[in-house]
Amino acid sequence: MRWATGVLMVAVAVPAAAQQVEVTLPEAITRALQVQPLMVQARGEQRTAGAERLAALGAFLPSLTASYTAARRWDSDVQRIDPATGQPVQPVYVHTPGLAASLELFDGLRRFNSLRQKNASLEAAEAGVVNQRFAVILATKQAFYTALANGALVTVAEAQVRRAAQQLQISVEKLRAGSATRSDSLRSTVEYGNARITLLRARANLATAQASLGRQVGVDVPVRAAPDTALPSLPDTAALRAGAVERAPEVERATAQARAAQADLGATRSQYLPTLTLSYSDQRQGTQWPTFPTFNGFSENYTWSFRAEWQLFNRFARENNQVASAVRRDNAAATAANTRRDVNARLTQQLAAIATSYEQIGIARDNVAAATEDLRVQNERYRVGAATILDLLTSQTALTQAEQNLVQARFDYLIARAQVEALLGRTL
Repeated sequence: MRWATGVLMVAVAVPAAAQQVEVTLPEAITRALQVQPLMVQARGEQRTAGAERLAALGAFLPSLTASYTAARRWDSDVQRIDPATGQPVQPVYVHTPGLAASLELFDGLRRFNSLRQKNASLEAAEAGVVNQRFAVILATKQAFYTALANGALVTVAEAQVRRAAQQLQISVEKLRAGSATRSDSLRSTVEYGNARITLLRARANLATAQASLGRQVGVDVPVRAAPDTALPSLPDTAALRAGAVERAPEVERATAQARAAQADLGATRSQYLPTLTLSYSDQRQGTQWPTFPTFNGFSENYTWSFRAEWQLFNRFARENNQVASAVRRDNAAATAANTRRDVNARLTQQLAAIATSYEQIGIARDNVAAATEDLRVQNERYRVGAATILDLLTSQTALTQAEQNLVQARFDYLIARAQVEALLGRTL
């Protein structure tokens, strides 16, 4: 008896662990969104798309170039003498300010199609940020809930060790009293050893899960998930379906990419049309320091030009570009349609998983209550000799399995909710 109690204390005692960080689920999500490389990359793509859209808007504006040159000029290598005064002529600075402007009046609607493409690309990038954000949230919730589930399984394993130790103690006492056989104590010893092995494995799984959670949130030490006993209620699955597929980030992104491909095809077709460009250039020159903005005393030279250009044949390069653009458009349209169907199928699957796992939680709770009562009855029956050790061990195994099933059912329900949130791009 003393031996069994001493071994039990060693088995269930939690070893001194390294310093840990405890985070709640909102804290873990906030940290993960800041440090995950894919999230940083998605934000970078959004900024790039915004800059490209700004450049597409700027294509409608004229280009302006201002220049200024100050050059010191000598008329010859020999110093020149002014014949009127007889004095040497000093070298002078020649100042040349200039201004040039150019505006493309017509380009075959290329700029309009380019702007449409950049607008669609920006929408796709914004949808990509939302999609990646919820993908990171899903991965963080999976790591967080895995750490919670493994922590709960450690608790289940510790309870299993305690029950096995108590049963071993009872078997030893009954053996000494002559009311049980040695086989009972041996089976109890085996059950106790198996429970200790299960506990060791559960603790190893918990350490792995906490390390994975630390990596996900950008912490170099294991992270303990702060438990939250409040279980979210079952969402209204009928309301979730109303327009959910069309507003899903994956669908919005694929649809925007299809629009961008269509606009790119329009920009490619503009190569068949002529271009018209208006240009203006004003250049002034003088030997005095310029006075802004009048440039008094400066000679002026300015030009206006109107240029029309129409490429009649370029060795089928335009045809090649148009075919390639049309193929990209067709591929993007097919991808968008397939993404819509895929999201609809996965939504159906995840909604069914939510309903199933939520029902399993209720069933698992009832099973735990029934198994707990059954074990209590079998313990009393074994004490008075009305049940065998096999009956008692079977009841202990059934209770342990029921507790594990309850933990797994809660984990499945929370993960199913997180997967639906990631699919729809919004919190339930």
